[in-house]
Amino acid sequence: MNIVEPIRNKKHLHKVEKILLNESGSNGLRNLLICLFGTNCGLRISDILNLNVKDVKNKSYVELTEIKTGKRKKFPINDKLKPLIYEFTKDRDNNEPLFLSKFGNRMERTQCYRILNDACKKAGIEYRIGTHTLRKTFGYHHYKKYKDVAILQKIFNHSSPLVTLIYIGINQDILDDSYKRFIL
Repeated sequence: MNIVEPIRNKKHLHKVEKILLNESGSNGLRNLLICLFGTNCGLRISDILNLNVKDVKNKSYVELTEIKTGKRKKFPINDKLKPLIYEFTKDRDNNEPLFLSKFGNRMERTQCYRILNDACKKAGIEYRIGTHTLRKTFGYHHYKKYKDVAILQKIFNHSSPLVTLIYIGINQDILDDSYKRFIL
């Protein structure tokens, strides 16, 4: 199994978002929303792709059962996502999958991987990227902003704070910073 990295640089992340929206033709908003559900909500790609229109349309919160853990999850839809969700769902049937492939089926993980990987390459990102990069990016930036590993551990349903720090790639960052700032 290859371990993927979070997108640590916000400029790179915003560049990826622009590429997804602008270079994806009629699917730009779809591709951007998939990315934003990962980076703004910390969802696994399997949970993102399992969403239906009714799960987000005219909602303030998303409620779902995580596919991997079977646990219930509820979180608010932030102000970046709300107008995009509105635009994306306004003429859509409540019972259809939120993210459809070009064939009208529910999108698959491999298609999302290709879309994300292509956008990251165009943005100049050269490290290991995968669909899990979205969730790890959420975790990395959430931790950098709030420095609260306990909240992040709960969001991710991890067994310990150490697991969470390793998962989001903070461990080496913390060690490096510690070495750089420690001078006798």
